[in-house]
Amino acid sequence: MLLLPFALAALAPVALLSLGALWGGLWVWAALVYVSLFAFVVDELVTRPLTSADPDQSERAANLLSVLIAAAHFGLMGLGVAAVAGATGLSGLERGVAFFGFGLYFGQVSIANAHELIHRNDKRLFGLGKWVFISMLYGHVTTSHRLLHHAHVATPKDPNFPPKGMSFYRYLPRSMALNFVQGYRIEQARAAKSGRRNPYVSYIGGALGFLGLSAVAFGPAGLAALAGFALYAQFQHAMVDYLQHYGLARRQLPDGRFEPQGPQHSWNSPHWFTSLMTVNVTRHSDHHAHPARVYPALRLTPEMPVLPYSLPAMGVIALVPALWFRMMDKRAARVLDRAQGEQT
Repeated sequence: MLLLPFALAALAPVALLSLGALWGGLWVWAALVYVSLFAFVVDELVTRPLTSADPDQSERAANLLSVLIAAAHFGLMGLGVAAVAGATGLSGLERGVAFFGFGLYFGQVSIANAHELIHRNDKRLFGLGKWVFISMLYGHVTTSHRLLHHAHVATPKDPNFPPKGMSFYRYLPRSMALNFVQGYRIEQARAAKSGRRNPYVSYIGGALGFLGLSAVAFGPAGLAALAGFALYAQFQHAMVDYLQHYGLARRQLPDGRFEPQGPQHSWNSPHWFTSLMTVNVTRHSDHHAHPARVYPALRLTPEMPVLPYSLPAMGVIALVPALWFRMMDKRAARVLDRAQGEQT
């Protein structure tokens, strides 16, 4: 039963988006409102703690739900591309609304769920997550997230770490480029040592395959629709990384090493509805401490830094750097000062 709220929150938009893609009208608007305004309002109005499940008891059900969400993602991709390309008869306005509704779902739910899957030890689950990322032309994150971000979180070696004072607009191109290039270098070195093929072959080849299928099925409009969805999803993923690590740097020790990562190096969000919809990607400190822990079992404890508003709301604020810095710089400094005081 603990998984039912996750299932309802993450899968309800699938029905709305499907109906909207085929029939437009109120359905397409309802889908967009669900993943944007409705999620924000429920987060702010309904304050209730999410309990944490026992990892051993919840793992099988959690993995099953992740498989269902991934399967829904591929079905929605086809419908979304068809709808935005004009193949289902939607009006111009409805196609625009559909783009944002599908795009928000891909960026918030599909990508969050794929992130869960690439941390599973089961090769089938890992591969499913990898192919969700590839479908969003983002396969290299399968490498960079695990081997760069988790290994070097909150240090200059992490492409996804924004130091205090760095705006999202400076962060975005830097993060996108370094994740791709540094991830490639890691995999090339691993391939040379092991003799296996560099997975970037599947990352790039798979992306080209999805683009080709979209073009064959729906022409240039289909190609543009998939590329647009992918860029929008990538933008949202980069934004979440920015929000969850802004300003929380690990101290460099006298010997040049960095202090061990701890709960003080990730921002969390206790907001109820978006936590369910994004399979607890909001509980980021515990995820970094226990990357293999399934999402219903992730914990949120008092010492973990908390963002003042939900992730979607903070994403909007981050688009206004002056407002973002005013809201977050002092908070980040207090978190690190408190953690250092507790350690001394």
